[in-house]
Amino acid sequence: MAYEKNNRRRDEEAQNEFTEKVVSLNRVSKTVKGGRVAKFSALCVIGDGKGRVGYGTGKANEVSEAIRKGLEDAKKHLCTITLEGSTIPHEVIGAAGAGRVLLMPAPEGTGVLAGGAARAVLEAAGIRNIRAKCLRSRNPANVVAATVVGLRSLRNAEQVAAVRGKTAAEIKG
Repeated sequence: MAYEKNNRRRDEEAQNEFTEKVVSLNRVSKTVKGGRVAKFSALCVIGDGKGRVGYGTGKANEVSEAIRKGLEDAKKHLCTITLEGSTIPHEVIGAAGAGRVLLMPAPEGTGVLAGGAARAVLEAAGIRNIRAKCLRSRNPANVVAATVVGLRSLRNAEQVAAVRGKTAAEIKG
């Protein structure tokens, strides 16, 4: 019995380190012989505020179940991103599906200048100063995916130098 309590406590601690956000909740209905059947889908973002972020979707007959499934999917797809203080190291365009998101570093004190879906991802990742612009699709699923793709493609000078076999000082010039 004590073993289960310790596991539960560990799960709660792991749960507390992440911030969870529901980006969009969609209700769809299907007409069948007996009437309409409603189902829900939830797009969720999860992050630790220190450079780890993930997103996932969940579908179910009830809202709470769809959100739970979405958060579980997001935990499975966590990725680590490169930060430079409270912003990103360089400008990047993330693309997923029809979505394109332009991410630009910003000086201290700027805040998160981004739309709803991109803002949820950036805040969950722990980025406090950034400018973002949706260039094509405004669909929340595409915007979230494009934002994560853009964040995953970020590299700092040390990472680029290691790939090229040089020092960070030579890369910066």
